[in-house]
Amino acid sequence: MENITVIIMLLFGVAFLSLLSKRYNFPIPIVLVLCGVIISIVPGLPVIALNPEVVFIIFLPPLLYHAAWYTSWSDFKQAVRPITLAAVGLVLFTTVAVAVAAHWLIEDISWPLAFLLGAIVSPPDAVSATAITKGLGLHPRLIAILEGESLLNDASGLVAYKYALTAITAGNFVLWQAGLNFFIMSTLGIAIGLVVGFAMSIIHKKFVCDDVIEATLTLLTPFASYLIAEHFECSGVLAVVTTGLFLSARSGTIFTHESRIMTNTIWSVLTNILNGLIFILIGLQLRSIISGIAHYSGMSLFIWGGTVSLVVIVVRFLWVVPATLLPRYISKKIRLKEEFDYRNMIVFGWAGMRGVVSMAAALALPLTINNDEEFPLRNLIIYLVFCVILSTLVIQGLTLPWVIKKLKLQPYSILAEEYEIRNVIVSETITHIEDNFSLLNDDLLHNIKSKYEVKFNRLQRTELPANFFGGGKVMGGEIFNDFTRLQIDLLNVERAKLEVMHKKGSVNEEIFRKIEKELDLEETRLWMEMHED
Repeated sequence: MENITVIIMLLFGVAFLSLLSKRYNFPIPIVLVLCGVIISIVPGLPVIALNPEVVFIIFLPPLLYHAAWYTSWSDFKQAVRPITLAAVGLVLFTTVAVAVAAHWLIEDISWPLAFLLGAIVSPPDAVSATAITKGLGLHPRLIAILEGESLLNDASGLVAYKYALTAITAGNFVLWQAGLNFFIMSTLGIAIGLVVGFAMSIIHKKFVCDDVIEATLTLLTPFASYLIAEHFECSGVLAVVTTGLFLSARSGTIFTHESRIMTNTIWSVLTNILNGLIFILIGLQLRSIISGIAHYSGMSLFIWGGTVSLVVIVVRFLWVVPATLLPRYISKKIRLKEEFDYRNMIVFGWAGMRGVVSMAAALALPLTINNDEEFPLRNLIIYLVFCVILSTLVIQGLTLPWVIKKLKLQPYSILAEEYEIRNVIVSETITHIEDNFSLLNDDLLHNIKSKYEVKFNRLQRTELPANFFGGGKVMGGEIFNDFTRLQIDLLNVERAKLEVMHKKGSVNEEIFRKIEKELDLEETRLWMEMHED
């Protein structure tokens, strides 16, 4: 009970620091890893270690599913070549490079342990990449590649992790058998993910009629996909990613608007808690981990952690340059179709932050092998993984905005594209009204049509993209924002009056909640329309 109290209080602390990071525009992943360091040096805190198998099941399915859910399938398909090169080729290249460096540098690390370390630190983190690059004005294609790579390389890295772990626990490893098993496990894992996704889409679309139940099923889906695949000895990681991509691409037709709002909110809260919890756990274990490697000198530990981190960073650039330039050199079609800017290549190379998935994989290392033998160098491996996460998040994460500024990348904004899409949608809706509702009552027809005409006229006043960057004049976005803020102010007036009536007891509770929800949904819509610099 005391341990649970400690974890809850630490979660409060992490949530408070996350709040400050939002307020002062400081990336949350960096806050979390620094929280882990701070927790590890606070005296008197207990050492809390979850069962390694439980760590894998609790953390990985929801985190991978959430990352897959917010990955655009359309963008993923369009950038499948660079994503695959990074998510498979770069992961394997990093695994081998880290293994060679660790085996050469640290006398105690055998080849299987070295490959295990390489597999854990090889995949960059989707949450970290998204959080740190948000608002930096990167090109959508570059963001799509980063997010797609971070999603798919979790799968490839964790499959390599599983094989390295098997080599250590079983004591044997045959390359051609591993390659064949990798192909079979991956294919079956994807197939199971598709089956689960298809089954859940039917359930959501045909049977579920309550948004609470729908949100509950959505929370359980990644665990079901993972456990079913693992039961058949397939890749549970690939199954979860596949299920997430399948359902995400169909979320607009299988979920109601209420369940989408509820589900998105619940998932945001859950992933925030899981990300905080994983670094709290590593913080609570870090002291015992350090004491477990106390027989090594402090200088040796510093050199090993720094070297492995440096290899992870440098190897990414060694891979990115030829992986970007060779396809362009070979294929004229690629040269004509895809714009090239060497500065984007540099940004991509510098955006390889490691995070929560690597930490979860490290904590999931078994305590013993063959039931009684202590897992070799477990504390040292976890320490090295934490060094890589700390180095990449703090050094690369904090300096990425500076790198982008020094490269003088023109900030990309999707504002013009957004309003063009809004224009098309509103115009099509007005045309539909004119073509199909001409027999309606005149007053009803006028009111419904005028609503969309007002929205259309408002979009025309944005004057985008002609004077998007201002040029000394009032920007169209500001005109649009003023109009939107006025509507939000009026909604607040409505809400204040409703609150007064509620306090006086002159409005029924059910009616109050319904109108309150309507106002909240409308305000959510208006804030989503608001242009952000």
